[in-house]
Amino acid sequence: MYFPVADIEINPAIPLTVGFAISLFTSMGGVSGAFLLLPFQMSVLGFYSPAVSATNHLFNIVAIPSGVWRYGREGRMIWPLTSVIVIGTLPGVLIGALLRVHWLSDPQDFKLFVGAVLLYLGGKLAIELLQKEKADQGQTIAEEQFQRIVDSQANGPGTDELPKVSIRRFDFRRLVYEFCGEKFDLSVPHLMFLSLVVGAVGGIYGIGGGAFIAPFLVTFFGIPVYTAAGASLMGTFVTSVAGVLFYQVLAPLYPDMTVSPDWALGLMFGIGGMAGMYCGAMLQKFVSARTVKAILAISILVPALGYIRSSLRRP
Repeated sequence: MYFPVADIEINPAIPLTVGFAISLFTSMGGVSGAFLLLPFQMSVLGFYSPAVSATNHLFNIVAIPSGVWRYGREGRMIWPLTSVIVIGTLPGVLIGALLRVHWLSDPQDFKLFVGAVLLYLGGKLAIELLQKEKADQGQTIAEEQFQRIVDSQANGPGTDELPKVSIRRFDFRRLVYEFCGEKFDLSVPHLMFLSLVVGAVGGIYGIGGGAFIAPFLVTFFGIPVYTAAGASLMGTFVTSVAGVLFYQVLAPLYPDMTVSPDWALGLMFGIGGMAGMYCGAMLQKFVSARTVKAILAISILVPALGYIRSSLRRP
């Protein structure tokens, strides 16, 4: 099958399978998988133009709703947190799209940028995995309690129900919620600023920001991964809608560049990702956060080092 925008011809089973495989495990950590899909499109398919970022956004739009629905069904969606993420990242995505078209349109420059972003993210996860103890003991207690309940459910009927998120306070200053008997108090202005920054980076990279905001929520704000995933995915979905629209509007202004998404390729990846996202959200509660982070760290660091090496070797 020929995809005209990407200018490639591949078996349609390839994007379907790749979308499913990537989303299956990345969705467990609140990441759509677009940050791994981009290296695949660039290195394997040879899709380098700015349109690859817009196509990644399209993948998010198709794939994410199934995972969000699953997290919401299990009562682990923090809707106030989602609203803060969306409000902060929307203007950032526009800024990022403009930066991508104006200053990062060259494939080699973009490879260096991609490598640097992935190296930071992968290194952060790797360092956290090497630490013997987490700084936030409350997070550890909540995650252990949740895992205990999940294990008890697997032993048969008559066990505890899965805990749900309870919002205790939400205003312009604080967001407080309870999960597994533990309270988590977050600064709304800090969350808003972080969302603006990751929105800009996500707009450049074509991932909606979820791959960056999810690790920040878990590492710096102490949010349990079991509650951060749904909000991060939903924020990525909304900002990806904006990302596709921004790139589509910019396309007529840059006739010498391929800016708008490859709709057919994005839909193929997205349909596979939709199935993977649902399965990943369903299986997340059975997998430890440490295991998910270990897989993500390895998957991120390998392409990061490859892109940086390739970019630095150019003539």
